Amino acid sequence: MVKNIVRKIFGTKNDRELKKYFARVKKINELEPKYEKMSDEEIKKEFNNIKEKVLEEIKNGADEQETLNKYLYDVFAMTREASKRVLGMRHYDVQLVGGMVLHEGKIAEMKTGEGKTLVATLPVVLNAILGKGVHVVTVNDYLAQRDASEMGKLYEFFGLSTGVVVSGMEEYERKKAYECDVTYGTNSEFGFDYLRDNMVFDINDKVQRGHYYAIVDEVDSILIDEARTPLIISGPANKTVENYIKADKVAKQLEVDKHFTIDEKDRVVLLTEEGIKKAEELFGVENLYTPENAILAHHLDQALKANYLFKEGKDYIVRKGEILIVDEFTGRIAEGRRFSEGLHQALEAKEGVEIQEESQTFADITYQNYFRMYEKLAGMTGTAQTEATEFLEIYGLEVISIPTNKPIARKDLNDVVYKTEEEKFEAVVKKVKELHKKGQPVLIGTTSVQKSEYLSRLLKKEKIPHTVLNAKHHEKEAEIIAKAGQKGAVTVATNMAGRGVDIKIDDEVRKLGGLYIIGTERHESRRIDNQLRGRAGRQGDPGVSQFYLSLEDDLLRIFGSDRIKHIMDRLGIERGEHIDSKIVTRAIEKAQKKVETMHFEARKHILKYDDVANEQRKVIYKFRDQLLDKNFDIYSKLEEMREEFVNYILQISEVYEHTPKEDIDKEKLKAHLKEYTGIDFSDEELDKDYDELKKYIIEKIKKEFEEKFKDVDSEEKERIIRQIMLQVLDEAWREHLYTMDVLKTGIGLRGYNQKDPLVEYKKESFELFTDLIRRVKVDSLKILHNLQIELQPEIDPEIAEFMKSLEGKDVLEILNSAPSIPEDIEQKDVDTIMKELEAQTELLKKEFEAKQRKKVKRNEPCPCGSGKKFKDCCGKSPKF
Repeated sequence: MVKNIVRKIFGTKNDRELKKYFARVKKINELEPKYEKMSDEEIKKEFNNIKEKVLEEIKNGADEQETLNKYLYDVFAMTREASKRVLGMRHYDVQLVGGMVLHEGKIAEMKTGEGKTLVATLPVVLNAILGKGVHVVTVNDYLAQRDASEMGKLYEFFGLSTGVVVSGMEEYERKKAYECDVTYGTNSEFGFDYLRDNMVFDINDKVQRGHYYAIVDEVDSILIDEARTPLIISGPANKTVENYIKADKVAKQLEVDKHFTIDEKDRVVLLTEEGIKKAEELFGVENLYTPENAILAHHLDQALKANYLFKEGKDYIVRKGEILIVDEFTGRIAEGRRFSEGLHQALEAKEGVEIQEESQTFADITYQNYFRMYEKLAGMTGTAQTEATEFLEIYGLEVISIPTNKPIARKDLNDVVYKTEEEKFEAVVKKVKELHKKGQPVLIGTTSVQKSEYLSRLLKKEKIPHTVLNAKHHEKEAEIIAKAGQKGAVTVATNMAGRGVDIKIDDEVRKLGGLYIIGTERHESRRIDNQLRGRAGRQGDPGVSQFYLSLEDDLLRIFGSDRIKHIMDRLGIERGEHIDSKIVTRAIEKAQKKVETMHFEARKHILKYDDVANEQRKVIYKFRDQLLDKNFDIYSKLEEMREEFVNYILQISEVYEHTPKEDIDKEKLKAHLKEYTGIDFSDEELDKDYDELKKYIIEKIKKEFEEKFKDVDSEEKERIIRQIMLQVLDEAWREHLYTMDVLKTGIGLRGYNQKDPLVEYKKESFELFTDLIRRVKVDSLKILHNLQIELQPEIDPEIAEFMKSLEGKDVLEILNSAPSIPEDIEQKDVDTIMKELEAQTELLKKEFEAKQRKKVKRNEPCPCGSGKKFKDCCGKSPKF
């Protein structure tokens, strides 16, 4: 009550923030006449003057953001003027507010149709002045290409370059795109490029150049919905697939309630005592939970989930013998993603398709930790307020709700609830028939592929022409959604596929009442429902939205149907009748709030675990960058590592600081020194006290190391050291990630022993990481000290000059233009030339094969003729 009174007198925090922004908008508007009078060249000149001033001030120690704020009014005003001239669009005042919100590193909540794509141009132009690169993140390749192409014309006016990163691009194209002032791309492409950059062996092969400022479009979809699944680069783990088939057969023979129970709220399947006995009998083992049978227990757990929790058409689809994940929030296929921990293989066994090998993680990162790397992060969406707490707590992002340019004219009707799903869909079809007859366009939202196809069959039966947009037809989503506002159009869309594309209506449709939105089920998140509603009522257009529900819907069935069912029973609701009340709508929203809180806690929990791995990732990637950096003092690092290396050898030889020299087992120490350094030590050399012994060993192995490399060019020597250390680091990191995955899978069981799983995970992962660092140092030096150096014979300078002239030439060109070989030339030099020719030929052949591979799609037969799919043969992830 007191809160409400305070709000009425002083306004909400959001209202107070908006007042400040609109006061600044006045200053931008005051500059409009000034820039209207200028020619294109004068505006460009003024922009370049501002750019020079900003860079000069920052160079002299001024704060970056404060400096940009000083010139914000002018840059925004000239960007608006340039947009009028280049794009034919003038930024509204509310769009100027949105631009300021984004520049300050906050989330601008702006309704559908308010022109968020144009809003982003304001902070992009301002921040691009610094030359550090601005990333604009979109939900799919189509939007990235569309926005880069359209808005790129505006950036070009100011002399700013625009790049776009989409799937299927070559590395050199990606690098070129990231070198631009503005780079558009999808969240997954940005994330995967970061991971791939931390797997290269040459710093010049990195494509990204830093993480200064990112604007995330549809920020709720990317930073919340998609952030539940980490980005993973993986390769085959070489594990048998037989256990998946065996577990699937066992799971299918178990009975629900008798052998296992299903908890739909928490999405888990639990075996009963009777179920455990039955499973042991079917597997032919005495105890399913002994260490040697633990893998069977894990596979059975995943097989039960696959068979009894995951539904075809809702959670995944089967296409061309492959299991493809359906994103539950967007209804789109989650390209390139696979369920982890063997669940994907369990689904493949369930559906009887080819089981692909379980993969081993080479590199991974969550979207949360990727986007938190940016110095400045901002986002825009039509629906963020319901997740404002999560945005603030996880990303430090404040949500500012910006009013619409024109008042919203859409009518949001109360939900109507039927007893059964059948009655609900009958009512939906009846309503669609009525609307279609008068020509009013209808957009129907469903929650799964199955439901959309079921509804499509009902509409066909009534001879209602319509278009279906779901995970099976997502290629044409932009085109389908764009036409959804045409007279008489009926569009069935899974959740909100087609997001980011405006649905425009003409005057005739406006007179008919605008676009009519029908939701066929409430989602667990209010935000997803609001996204569907928001497709109607763009820029003050008329429109209507209403949800048709049944007591059999998942949300009502699991989280809150008892109260509503009680009301329906008391009212004596008959078949075909429904209830329509604000009380029902509020009850449903209450249930949604509960589920949203539950999901937020789950995401927070996952992030706490990933934060542990992320700190380790930062250390590894920093060390990796040092190894790639030619200015990094690799020899000082080698000295430091050599001491730890010798400490380790002494430790495994049981030689400690206070061990008397007569108690040292010299044979054991000699054996370990020979194994780790390749050097033979005599008993006399080892007849020393600890400090003297350690010092002597370090000096001897260092001397032998330098002797080994004495004839090697210093640059080549450094390259060898760096390459070996990188290879050892990468292999150890991959093994570490696999061990961490295994640890995470079973850590929850510690809770039964009154221990906090997270504390246990932190403790054990730290021990694993400490061991990883030691292994990297020891294994690197072991390889370097045991390395055999083979020097190539020196080449005559004239021959060397001739070979240099061959570089980059086609083999046929070389052979056709090659001069005749003099008679007095020695055979060894002829051999050298021929070897170089062979090497050039091999290089050209590899380049040709690489180009050919790029043209082959992942699921097509491999061009090498093996008979396998390309992705399982020559297109398989490389092992470094």
